[in-house]
Amino acid sequence: MTRRRDFVALILGIVAIPAKVCAQKSKLSRIGLLRTTSVDLRDPGAEGLRLGLRELGYAEGQNLQIEYRWAEGAPDRIPLLAADLVRLEVAVIVTGGEQAILAAKQATRTIPIVMGASNDAVQAGLVASLARPGGNITGMTILSPDLSRKRLQLLAEVLPLASRVAVLSNPSYPGTALEMRETLSAAKELGLTLHTLEVRSEAELEAAIEAARERADALLLLGDPFFTAHRRLIAGLATKHRLPGVYYWKEFTDAGGLMSYGPNLRDMYRRAAWHVDRILKGAKPADLPVEQPTRYEFTINLATAKAFNLAIPQSALVRADSVIR
Repeated sequence: MTRRRDFVALILGIVAIPAKVCAQKSKLSRIGLLRTTSVDLRDPGAEGLRLGLRELGYAEGQNLQIEYRWAEGAPDRIPLLAADLVRLEVAVIVTGGEQAILAAKQATRTIPIVMGASNDAVQAGLVASLARPGGNITGMTILSPDLSRKRLQLLAEVLPLASRVAVLSNPSYPGTALEMRETLSAAKELGLTLHTLEVRSEAELEAAIEAARERADALLLLGDPFFTAHRRLIAGLATKHRLPGVYYWKEFTDAGGLMSYGPNLRDMYRRAAWHVDRILKGAKPADLPVEQPTRYEFTINLATAKAFNLAIPQSALVRADSVIR
């Protein structure tokens, strides 16, 4: 009789194993990551998010599944990709840049959206305030009107004879108008003349940078994920046309751009992982304050400076957080 009970218990234990496994699998959290860039797991947004989540105890394939969606530098693909993540009913959508965040917001009012990076989430109408976002969006925003001024100041320091700056902007990007106003104000204070060149597609990039070389001594880009997605092309064209530039992410100098000043994109997505974790544990995005980066970095590419026959002032070199040789 005892043997029979042991046998029954053994059989019940075997039957129970799949149920236990299924229960464990059901705890797997599925989130979506929407990036404007091309497929690249070393992309700073993807890399920063994964790092932040690992630090919080998440492991892909064990208790976490990330649905990656890449727009391949084509902004018109973003709404479809956002809608696809909504169709999959992911627990959270992580994305960056006003255009992609707005697309996600239009696709869902219920699935939480975490901003990996945005220029000014309040001004863009993404959140009601930093302290109390309201709605289904929270995350990271830059919100620093002084960045354009500091970038122009760096150009003036490194290129003291430059008086004309070409500004590449995408008028269809939601954050462009505000940043342009700040840039114009900063240029006026510094006595610089700006020449604005509008770029809406990859096909227009080369013509715009070639035109910039005819009109200006230096190049400035306004923040736009479209430009970030094409940073290697832009840096290459700037070198080809011998146009020194200052950029908003370090990734541009990594790709061959001359200088960059701004927050660390990888670190912003790494911190955004904290918002994702809180939401997965039951917090509402409306109650999670939007945060700002705590560190800004100045990067110089000396190899590019050499290609331009530029001598970078020692005053700039000693302030640089990173120097690429």
